[in-house]
Amino acid sequence: MPDGSLRTPMRFLHTSDWHLGKTLCNANLLDDQAHVLDQVVAMARETRAEALVLAGDLYDRAVPPKEAVALLDETLDRLVRGCGVPVLIIAGNHDSPERLAFASSFLGSQGLHLAGTLDPDPEPVLIGDTAFHLLPYADPALARFALEDGDLRTHQDVLAAQLVRARRRHPPGHRFVAVAHAFVAGGSVSDSELGLSIGGTGEVDAALFQFCDYAALGHLHRPQEAGHAHVRYAGSLLKYSASEAGHVKALTLVDLPKKGPARTEPLLLSPRHDLRRVRGTFEDLLKGPLGPTEDYLFLDLLDDGPVLDAMARLRQVYPNLLGIQPVSAAADSGGEAIDLRSRELDPDLLFQSFFREVQGRSMNEDEAAVFQEMSQRILRDEAQP
Repeated sequence: MPDGSLRTPMRFLHTSDWHLGKTLCNANLLDDQAHVLDQVVAMARETRAEALVLAGDLYDRAVPPKEAVALLDETLDRLVRGCGVPVLIIAGNHDSPERLAFASSFLGSQGLHLAGTLDPDPEPVLIGDTAFHLLPYADPALARFALEDGDLRTHQDVLAAQLVRARRRHPPGHRFVAVAHAFVAGGSVSDSELGLSIGGTGEVDAALFQFCDYAALGHLHRPQEAGHAHVRYAGSLLKYSASEAGHVKALTLVDLPKKGPARTEPLLLSPRHDLRRVRGTFEDLLKGPLGPTEDYLFLDLLDDGPVLDAMARLRQVYPNLLGIQPVSAAADSGGEAIDLRSRELDPDLLFQSFFREVQGRSMNEDEAAVFQEMSQRILRDEAQP
């Protein structure tokens, strides 16, 4: 391999998990996605990026709505033809590999590189002195067939096999960038990510990517390192669940110098509507506003008792309110959760636990007496022939 001083530096943008066509609690996010994609195009132009890498979950489902397809078509045209930036895309677990790979055989010559289905002998995409190895997501059962390897049982097996094949085709003198969609063990997860499998077989070890110059990962929605500084998740385009309210969404600008490790910089995205999680009593929330009223909101109610028609009344103040849930005192204080095994607990204890979870407090004497009276009456009625 030639000395690193003979190489040319490489700058590219890393993004993932666009989930075009997604709805959140019946809210259509397409306009929000279009708003942020305008920023993606602007960043590609302003940073003079030599490529944009999209590490899977382009769409939210295998058969996306036509409006999502149209938005993608427009965005890719602006990037590839308008900005002259090659775009490299792999399939994620939400995508249809065959649909994503349509026309890929000739689109590559135009600057749009699509890797949907597994290729047993994959060619890297060469840009300057950097080889981008596109490793699309595949379930182990499909990978056994596509790669003709009956020993592939876990996602770790599949990704390891893909990397072995990629290293065989890696051209000497080029830096190695892997693009993959996977769940690296130890990563910070959110509620909007689909599990890749059951019992840990969907996890992969970060050590698989240790030899790479950079690993551009998709699947986890929080931007984060994955075991090594050069192994990174870019995170999702927008906040797609209440659990992501604290995330900061961004693209990752990657600079590969002539020599030495990759340098990364987050380029923050500004959403059309932020997604926030707010807590308080119903009356306090109704007085509002608590921050921008047009934001997407999930509210945690701290009231002791039920509130009638809370959603409709609060939407008069917060029109994009998506969800309300009561917050128990135990959960609010970090108290220990109760393991309810219905076959091991008597009805009194079950109802007491249920009451604490819903109301956030224990029953008082009067409430306990009412429950005892009603439960005894039901038991007597059931005992009668």
